[in-house]
Amino acid sequence: MPTVNEFDYTFDRLAQIVEKFIAAIALKKYSLYVMDYGAPIGYRIAAKYPERVQSLIVQNGNAYEEGLREFWEPIKAYWQERSPENAEKLKHLVTLEATKWQYTNGVRNLEAISSDTWTIDQHFLDRPGNGEIQLALLYSYGTNPPLYPQWQEYFRKYQPPTLIVWGKNDYIFPADGAYPYQRDLKDVEFHLLDTGHFALEEDGDVIANYIDQFLTSRLQPISV
Repeated sequence: MPTVNEFDYTFDRLAQIVEKFIAAIALKKYSLYVMDYGAPIGYRIAAKYPERVQSLIVQNGNAYEEGLREFWEPIKAYWQERSPENAEKLKHLVTLEATKWQYTNGVRNLEAISSDTWTIDQHFLDRPGNGEIQLALLYSYGTNPPLYPQWQEYFRKYQPPTLIVWGKNDYIFPADGAYPYQRDLKDVEFHLLDTGHFALEEDGDVIANYIDQFLTSRLQPISV
């Protein structure tokens, strides 16, 4: 884990790394599963190489202004002014309390969520220097909304078949950000699930079945 002085922690840089990985394994066609921070990474790549994307699977991954609600207000202030005062208001986001909240807020059954999730996450979040890294990424997230029109144009022009499987009780990326996909995409299978941000933790089997049915119905088998 390089420090912020050793690595450029931006979404542009992360997208470049994933792009290099795709090239390294010579992947020519793929479906993209995008969620949270992965959405702006995936959409950068999709807009750059639209001919490669066979379909999209979107789980609490935002591409619309409607999806940036109350949770984002202090982060937007940090985009506007990268001051120590605004940074201080965001440092709680890497605490154990906040990490556990991300996994448990909005779920139907707390007992269904393993404590391993936030415990393991927090182990890595607590590494020296990670606080500065997370602040850098939160600041870089401000480069994503200006790209939303470009990504929406990609949706409209190339019309990738899209599966929406969204935890509707997510406070970070609320369902307000799920509905707008239907404005720009014609072939959308839309499911709002009664769970929170990490929808796979509570509805992994449900989502897996949706993905199986969706890909089976939309994509032609690949001959080998």
